This record gives sequence, structure tokens and C-alpha cells, in this order.
Amino acid sequence: MGSGRGSSGPSLSLKTSNKLKRKQLYVQQKKATGKARHEERHRRRKEEAKDPELRRKRLEQNQPLTLDKKRIWDDVDDDSLGTVVDVAQLKLRRLQEAEAASAAEEDAVMEEAVEKDDDVDSMLGSDDDGNEDQDEEERRAKAQRERAQRQPSIAPSTVSTNLDITPDSLASQFRYLFSDEPPVMPKILVTTGLNGTIHKEAQEIASVFPNGRLATYIPRSAHRYGHKYSVREIAKFAKNRAYTALLVVHEDQKRPSQLSICHLNGEDAPPGPTLTYTIRNYQPGKVIPGHGNATNHYPELLLNGFKTPLGLLAAKSMNTLFPPKPELQGRQVLTLHNQRDYIFFRRHRYVFREARPTEKNVVGADGKEMEGVKGIRAGLQEIGPRMTLKLRRVDKGIGRAGSEGEDALKWEWKAKMEKKRTRFNL
Repeated sequence: MGSGRGSSGPSLSLKTSNKLKRKQLYVQQKKATGKARHEERHRRRKEEAKDPELRRKRLEQNQPLTLDKKRIWDDVDDDSLGTVVDVAQLKLRRLQEAEAASAAEEDAVMEEAVEKDDDVDSMLGSDDDGNEDQDEEERRAKAQRERAQRQPSIAPSTVSTNLDITPDSLASQFRYLFSDEPPVMPKILVTTGLNGTIHKEAQEIASVFPNGRLATYIPRSAHRYGHKYSVREIAKFAKNRAYTALLVVHEDQKRPSQLSICHLNGEDAPPGPTLTYTIRNYQPGKVIPGHGNATNHYPELLLNGFKTPLGLLAAKSMNTLFPPKPELQGRQVLTLHNQRDYIFFRRHRYVFREARPTEKNVVGADGKEMEGVKGIRAGLQEIGPRMTLKLRRVDKGIGRAGSEGEDALKWEWKAKMEKKRTRFNL
């Protein structure tokens, strides 16, 4: 049969102008490729069953290349606010350099001691020289083994945020937030913007802390003759009544659009800092399918993915809003997961139950069943609210208007920061 007009194409379906023949050739080609793929998988499965190391190597190489894995860092030895550096890796590198310097000093002192011993014992018999050289080699080998057995890494192996590695420069800049004193029980005042209408949403946000024990919601009057209190006046009112933080929920088209968290600190300490977030994709708990009802227990807090100095500041700010000792009998957990500078806010209730006969046991990364969790399953039920936060500004005092001095604005998001899609601030 002639090739026709489509003969220049590389596909089999274009080598004939007959529609039925093209369809038949396409079906044959698809069956052939599917059969070859199936035979390749079957052959690989048999080989990996004989040698599990082949499967482990294949899974290590078969990793998707995402934007998170392409993330770039600033190549500087600086841990100030605004620099995009991994604080854990920076501290690890500094520890390694300090250990290398101390090891070099130990080696220099040891060599000097050996030279002095050689000068003193130079008139002794040559029979002892071989023994001394052997002892010296053993001492050096022992010192090298000890240095090799050290564990300098202090970074956690999971995505959880470790607030213990906070840089000294960040702690000195926000000394009231990163205080060495034991954390106090938080007491939070939640309110809305001027002429606020989202009272139900603000009450639901206040219930996260939980409402009645840690947080109090006071609506701002929208009456035309009502006094329009400023945020600074509200902060002064709250601080005089032993509140530790002020949350202001702003709205746009009767939906939450912005959240400002102002830390009031102690009696003698000035208020600040204030972290301003934008709110996206807000969903109240009642619209979430299969949602649960919250109880009045202190929740557990999970902070994931905060790595830079700015990220640790945001994580510490959220950490101070919750009590240091959660009530585990409530089985409630609040997760703040940072990914690509977006903080996903989720609240769940969990329960441990026995595995059903049809459910398989938990398998680890090596493909083997994990010990200690056989026959146990964890069930999750989302409580809400659900939203996505993005940090926009960090002010020294009570917002932009209440901050004074040259360093009033500590950090601010700008559009040019997203010119590189692989560079993130948190």
C-alpha cells in the first residue's frame, strides 16, 4: 500500500493514508510496547527478588526532581535575619571547622611532645627507638579513631523544626521572644479589623488556642458612633491585663485575608515583634467533609520545614502562642507545615486502633515491616479551620505604625524575591 501524504512522520500510524490500517497499526504498536514494558517489569521483579540490593538502588535513583530538591541557598557564613541559609547545616559546618581546628592543635602539641622526648632520649640505646615509634603510631591511630567516632551533627533527621539551634544573632535581636527563662502560660486576645464583620471566623480562630482558657475574642464595634480604637490602644489595654499576645484578623470581601500576631512580652519589656501573614484558602471546620468537633484541651504543636533564621523566627512566634505542655488525653494536634514559603495550617484529632484483617502492617523505607507498630493503626479526623498563611512583614514594635527607630522594619516580602522559583525565605 502506498505511503501517502503522512509518510514523513516517524509514527507507524502515519505511514499509510488508510484510516482503518492506521488504526490497526496503532493498536498493534500499543500492544507491543505494553507487552515489552510488562516483560521488563516481570524480569526486573525476578532479579530484585534474588538480590534486594538492586531494588534499593533503583528506588534511590528513581527520585522525582521537585522544586524543593532544586532549592538554592546563599553561599555566605551569615545567620542574620533575611539570609537564606540552612541554620542546621551552617551550625554543623561551624562545629566541624572548630573540631578540625582543635584536632590540628592536638596534633601539633603531640608532635612537639614527641620531638622533646626524642631530644631527651637521643643518648639512649637504639633498641628502644623501635618501641617508641610503634607506641607513637598507635597513639596517633587511636586519636584518629576517636575523632572519626564523634557525632558532630545536631540537626534533626526529620522535617520537624529544632528551635534549639537558633543563632545567637537572632536571639539577641529578639531577646524577649527567645528568652532563656521558662515559657509562661500564653494568654491571647483576638479581635478583628475596623468595622469587622467576620465575627464567626475570628471566634473559630480563637478556639484553636483553645477559647475560654487561653484566648479571648473581643469584637471591634462597627457602630457609626462607636470609638475606633487603634491597634496600639488595644495592645496597651491587653498588656495591662496580662495578655501575652494580640491577634488581629483582617478581612476582604467578608473573608479572612490577613492575620497580625503582636507579641506583648512581659511587664517591663516593650511589645514586639509583629508578624503579618496573608490568609488564603480559608475553610471553616463545618464545611470540611467528615470534620470533627474540638474539645477544650491544649493541643500538640508540630512545626515542620522551618530552616532559615526567618523561618525559625516564625516558628518561635507560633510556638509561644501555645502552652509548653499539651494535654495528650485530648488527642488533638495542630500542624504548621512550611513548604515553599507557604505555611499550611491544619488541626486534627487522632485515635489509635487495632488493624483490620485486610490491612497490611506498616512498612519502612527498606521494604520491611517496622517493629513495635504491628497491628496498630492511627485514624485522623480534621477539625478545622483550614487555611494557608504566607509571611509578609516583620515589624519591631506594634505593626508598621507602632515601630520606631531605623530598624523598625525587620523584614518585608517584595515581589522581586520570587524571581527565582528555587529560592525560598523560610
